[in-house]
Amino acid sequence: MTEKKLHPSVLHFKEFVKNNPKIIQEVRKGKTTWQELYEDWYLLGEDDSRWETIGTVNESDSESNAESKVDWMSNIIGMVKNMDPNQMQNHINNLSQAIGAIQSVVSQFQGNNPGVGPAKPSEGPKHPFVFRKD
Repeated sequence: MTEKKLHPSVLHFKEFVKNNPKIIQEVRKGKTTWQELYEDWYLLGEDDSRWETIGTVNESDSESNAESKVDWMSNIIGMVKNMDPNQMQNHINNLSQAIGAIQSVVSQFQGNNPGVGPAKPSEGPKHPFVFRKD
């Protein structure tokens, strides 16, 4: 079995990542990609200040997250207060009718509906030609 040899710069980047586990956490959290990190590492080098800031949590970020959660909840509560119950009931009825129609179409294609099944061939005369005596 032949192993694919990596470029020496990629091997060096892998060593750099092993020495900085916070970089792995950033990728797992979805904040960045390996490609972006490799390009930054290749262009900026290992001694850049960018690598010192990775993994640190800014207090302003955590405060803004808490404020956005509170703001989101107030938006939801405001929407619930402004709902018209009759209009919501009409929407729910329309949705229920649409789901019922979809279910009937699906059951027709599956043949599960006893009232509407696959068409049976009509039973005609046993002899296709009827001869009568005059």
